[in-house]
Amino acid sequence: MNFEQRVEAIRREGHALGAAARTAGVDAPVPSCPEWTVTDLLGHIGRIHRWVTRIVVDRSQDRGDHWSEHEPPPPGELVDWFAQGVDPLADALRGAGPDAAVWTWTSDRTSGFWARRQAVETAVHRFDAQLAANATTPVAPDLAVDGIDELFWMVPYWQRADRVRGSGETLHFHSTDTDGEWLVRVNPDGIVVTREHAKGDVAARGTASNLLLYLYGRASIDELEVFGDASVHTRWREHVNW
Repeated sequence: MNFEQRVEAIRREGHALGAAARTAGVDAPVPSCPEWTVTDLLGHIGRIHRWVTRIVVDRSQDRGDHWSEHEPPPPGELVDWFAQGVDPLADALRGAGPDAAVWTWTSDRTSGFWARRQAVETAVHRFDAQLAANATTPVAPDLAVDGIDELFWMVPYWQRADRVRGSGETLHFHSTDTDGEWLVRVNPDGIVVTREHAKGDVAARGTASNLLLYLYGRASIDELEVFGDASVHTRWREHVNW
């Protein structure tokens, strides 16, 4: 996906998230986040949207006040408040373009990082909201593939990255509805990911959406075709959870 497509995905996925939250109601439980209701979900992603908007608009070179340091509005105002934050984020990113220098928590310190990060994060949380409303739709294949690429790229920057260690075990992921194959080798010093068709200790095949949602803990391994040593997946899920 290119920058413009990611910005439009933020807008599309954000408004779909808001619509699902309105249908579910703010007191509805979120099955994929067992300790959350829709209130918690909206407070989380709505504050992140506003935090990133400020970073991009101000071209901030530091984190500033973290999103978690601000309180969301009362539950009765949350759905409208969340919806009002979607377009300003997309507009700020579009205005900045992909190459504006801004703070991020990775080596990619550009507005382009935030466009990709927020497109994927908003899509995953849109799925959460739709689960709460009992009416889900898949993540679009191009966005799901982009999200899988991003997830593997981000693992070394993850706060608990030192847990993702192994002895050279390999996991192969194969998208069945679009071009996308990944071989993940879990080494003693971290992971190495290549985009290739190769035999792994375990292979998982499914739609790009189901692969992404599995990797983010939103879909069961049972929704994928699995071949080989399934215990490798079990260990992966123990160490990589989002």
